[in-house]
Amino acid sequence: MYVLMRFQVLRGLQLAWPTYRSLHHHPKHCLARPFSRTKTLQWANYEIPKEFNFASDVIDHWARMEKEGKRDPLPALWWVNDKGDEVKWNFRELSDLTNQTANVLTDTCGLQRGDRVLLILPRIPELWLLTVGCMRAGLVFIPGTTQLTAKDILYRLQSSKSKAIVVNETLAPVVDSIMSDCPLLKTKLLVSENSRDGWLDFKTLLKAASVNYTCVRTKIQEPMTIFFTSGTTGLPKMVLHTTGLAMRSCLPSTRQVIRLTSSDISWCMSDSGWILSLVGSILEPWNAGTCSFIHGMPQFNPEIILQTLSRFPITCTIAASSLYRILLQFNVSSYKFPTLKHSVCGGEVLLPEDFEKWKRATGVAIHEIFGQSETGITCAVSRGMKIKKGSMGKVIPPYDMQIIDEKGNILPPGIEGEIAIRIKPTRPIGLFSGYLDNSEKTSLPERGDFYLTGDRGHVDEDGYFWFLGRSDDIINASGYRIGPSEIENALAEHPAVAESAVIGSPDPVRGEVVKAFVVLTPEFRSHDHNQLSLELQQHVKNVTAPYKYPRKVEFVLELPKTTAGKIKRNELRKYEK
Repeated sequence: MYVLMRFQVLRGLQLAWPTYRSLHHHPKHCLARPFSRTKTLQWANYEIPKEFNFASDVIDHWARMEKEGKRDPLPALWWVNDKGDEVKWNFRELSDLTNQTANVLTDTCGLQRGDRVLLILPRIPELWLLTVGCMRAGLVFIPGTTQLTAKDILYRLQSSKSKAIVVNETLAPVVDSIMSDCPLLKTKLLVSENSRDGWLDFKTLLKAASVNYTCVRTKIQEPMTIFFTSGTTGLPKMVLHTTGLAMRSCLPSTRQVIRLTSSDISWCMSDSGWILSLVGSILEPWNAGTCSFIHGMPQFNPEIILQTLSRFPITCTIAASSLYRILLQFNVSSYKFPTLKHSVCGGEVLLPEDFEKWKRATGVAIHEIFGQSETGITCAVSRGMKIKKGSMGKVIPPYDMQIIDEKGNILPPGIEGEIAIRIKPTRPIGLFSGYLDNSEKTSLPERGDFYLTGDRGHVDEDGYFWFLGRSDDIINASGYRIGPSEIENALAEHPAVAESAVIGSPDPVRGEVVKAFVVLTPEFRSHDHNQLSLELQQHVKNVTAPYKYPRKVEFVLELPKTTAGKIKRNELRKYEK
């Protein structure tokens, strides 16, 4: 079984980051703020500072390093768009601009520590200023994708009791149309080149704001951000994270996952409404003093992504597994990526076929990270670690992740069960506090000493975790329990399959049978579907256990997906009933 690594965080992070220091070749390149001057709390084998603020402890640290000449003023944020516009800010500029942003939010808008701010902006530089500005001021920021409808925004405003909202000119009319139903909303900030009645102009206010701001010393258990996450049923739940989520990204075990350095340029392509964007474009790169690259695409355009990777000196990509799959439908090998050294995926399990195709086309292996809105990154195939195709990798300390049975007992390697995180006797730093205003749902995922992720899998003798599917995705056919991922992986190896989704279809004899919804590649769309069904069924029998083959195959033009690119198997199950 995987042995939980142990670290001590004593006398500040200087003593806790040996690998981080070696990457930068200077002991002063670790976080400089002496946490030993603040009180600490004991958590497991860690001593964690009771106070932490990402803005002051990370952004301002690098700004001081630049000011003192101990670090070159390299870009901290590099933003481009398809019109040829560029914005580059080093950490000193980022520090000043987020100070000004905090002044706008507090002095001008009148927001106070703990107030909630809904941020629904496209990939524009101001989104990063507002996110860090909220951290600096102790405001709880709530990211949202720009694909939200008026109904979605109303639900989020009402359920979160947000005091402020920040949007661009596209969504401003939508917000105005629902204002009468949002009595708690006091401030509307507009990020645009044009003014609008009833809205405060963020860009104008930013220019006039002071660069001096006393950063709030937020507590580790203090609310920092809320993510709205959709389950298989009901309305989206509010996942509340504390400052501990940002603090966890400073730990040496977390730093080992992607191993970014100050010479890297990292591009996280996740939608700004999701936790992967926060982790991949802010916490991970800026903790390492890395440049976070952003392309202001209004929507994903595979050709622009490939052109951008060829044109700019990007060394690391972070994206959902489905995005790599989309890119691979284009002629990736016709592009050259001379600076690309590392690729990371999350969101869904990476298909082994996609892994091979990306490596052949780019020369770079894709490393998986696994996590949820509730947990952040829980396990990963860390950089430099042996890759087992199809595995989610190993646990990232301080999480203690196990496979457990229905009674909460830890299962041995190779046995399928629930993927769970130990929360007793102490809840680990970085795990969500709960579903806000929903104590009933917060208690549901717990079993014994563990938090249930809702995923099923197994762990092998080397400590690698293997994902089988969501607990509600598992198919029970004639007593056989079948995870959809294995069949989807098998189907992906066939040249006719662009992508697929596998569910259990009701059957009067077997209870359920395996059904595959298949999107065909262009060259196979005109082939006889009956013959293709038989061919795919035989292919799955050859690749995996014969009883797992899809007894039903339906060809579709596309699969229902969330805005994050995850397949909505629940919609497919409803279709089958």
